[in-house]
Amino acid sequence: MDRFVLTQQIKAKAQGMGFSLVGVTRAEPPAQMNRYLNWLAAGRHGEMAYLANERAVQQRADPRQILPECESILVLGIPYSDPSRAPTPTGGKSGRVAAYAWGQDYHEALKARLVTLVAFIEEQVGQTVPNRWYTDSGPLLERELAQRAGLGWIGKNSMLINTERGSYFLLAEILLGIQLEIDAPQVTDHCGTCRRCLEACPTQCILPDRTLDAGRCISYLTIELKGAIPAEVRPQMGAWIFGCDVCQVVCPWNERFACASGDEVLTSGEEKAWVELGAALKTNTAEFNHKFKHSPVRRTKRRGYLRNLAVAAGNSGDRSHVASLVEVLKSETEPLARGHAAWALGRLGGEAARAALVLATEGEQDPWVREEIRTALKKAAP
Repeated sequence: MDRFVLTQQIKAKAQGMGFSLVGVTRAEPPAQMNRYLNWLAAGRHGEMAYLANERAVQQRADPRQILPECESILVLGIPYSDPSRAPTPTGGKSGRVAAYAWGQDYHEALKARLVTLVAFIEEQVGQTVPNRWYTDSGPLLERELAQRAGLGWIGKNSMLINTERGSYFLLAEILLGIQLEIDAPQVTDHCGTCRRCLEACPTQCILPDRTLDAGRCISYLTIELKGAIPAEVRPQMGAWIFGCDVCQVVCPWNERFACASGDEVLTSGEEKAWVELGAALKTNTAEFNHKFKHSPVRRTKRRGYLRNLAVAAGNSGDRSHVASLVEVLKSETEPLARGHAAWALGRLGGEAARAALVLATEGEQDPWVREEIRTALKKAAP
């Protein structure tokens, strides 16, 4: 089949499956690999050791380390809802969830579509095609691939931004052992002198070279970090309990061009943007597993979820959360949750909070939790 015709058929099929952004790039080493290596060397990847794995680094340096037969890379973008559409609740009762997590876990949601798209490609060429596909799960510098495929440019907040759709979309890639028509890369940087994302970031984690200090990024802290959140950044996390949308919400390209709603499986309703903190702090293991069975939120595991809820409750300024936090401190089996509940009680203060902290000092066996309690007592206002 004619290469141009085949490429157009594949793009039309992908767009019909919900991938609103589709482009093709060559299977060549990424130009930004040195910046990635410098980022790793500086320890900006936090505790995500898998990013520095020697084999994974080699694969990121050359797509043919993943698929030796690779000749073309199909890059896809699928939209999720504009987070600014979610109504903001009054008071400090709720914790915030990033927009991409309002619906089904995209790893699950996109798998069937990528498999179907590969089958379509093989049907068109009449033979088996060597392939590998990923969606935020493979050793690829996927935003550079997307930029090379003409889907957008990498903004100052490190996100890929499209001039017609903003940045509220998820990426997927299919490495193919066939030649397709290559798209022109996006070479123009449309950020200009704008600094909104840098100035709006609650933890100031955005670096001048368009990378992030993951150790200070709220998305990393609430999702990827498995242990305690550093005490110095907890107050800056606000109400976020899973991910963060701040640097995208303030972006002028999203204000002007973002889609009002995303793909149907990624958008189950704007009501999932907020979680009532008091009730959520009482979530047991069975309830957590059932509620988040098909949600990205399950990645935190229950202990990380309770940790994040406690920090948001502490930042809320709402002492109605004290009772729920006291129960966590008193009865929760996970030290991670108890320690952050202690911090939250110290931040909220009040007689009930102080009394619970004093009582907890008598029975707490975990050394880290005991230290959190002692620190909280020093800061708890009457």
